[in-house]
Amino acid sequence: MKTVLTGFLLILFSSFINADAQIYLQGGLNLANITKTNDGQTEKNNILPSFNAGIMGRWGLSKELDIETGLLFTGHGSKAETYFNGGNDYVKSKFNPLYIQAPLNAVIKIPLDKKSGIFFHAGPYIAVGIGGKSKMESKIGPLVSSSTKSIKFSNDDPFTSQQDDAAYDKLKRFDYGLNFGGGFEFEHLILKANYGLGLAKINSTEGNNSQNNKNKYRTISVSVGIPLGK
Repeated sequence: MKTVLTGFLLILFSSFINADAQIYLQGGLNLANITKTNDGQTEKNNILPSFNAGIMGRWGLSKELDIETGLLFTGHGSKAETYFNGGNDYVKSKFNPLYIQAPLNAVIKIPLDKKSGIFFHAGPYIAVGIGGKSKMESKIGPLVSSSTKSIKFSNDDPFTSQQDDAAYDKLKRFDYGLNFGGGFEFEHLILKANYGLGLAKINSTEGNNSQNNKNKYRTISVSVGIPLGK
């Protein structure tokens, strides 16, 4: 995984030194969730608002086709609320892990005029967990309790079935998946929507990613990009 990350960084920096490259700052809203069913649905989970922010670059291959990569500080996770006893008692939990993510997208651009156009993008991403919080609140009768813990990460390799340093209170440090999306590009503004389809089980006790589609990230992002220099 470290070798893959190094390769992404080399691609990133090579795109930034290209004379025709377009560099832009990106920031926006994440609507994060996690799958709960074998077929990859997010039933009985609630969307967790989070964020994405970072720097992206396009190689400038042509007016119709490009390659895009970068580094994003991004949040994933989910929240769940369970009510019982007529709705008087409850258990509420949410976890918001934070990652450094490196996407690599192919971009198809359709010009509308000399200064604007629409685009579609798709490609893989890899990510490294760096922090985050897990919170739980419960009420049973007159008893109310809450707790907040820092998220712990194991060093499991998502491409193998080995479970190094696994535990129920940890997430896998490495995630990977696919991005799909598109948006509008103007002279000084990029509007982008993205769907992140996680392919790795993120619980550190889960080793076989192909067994089913439980415990994988599903994240919708809406972002604004500000081009630098061009």
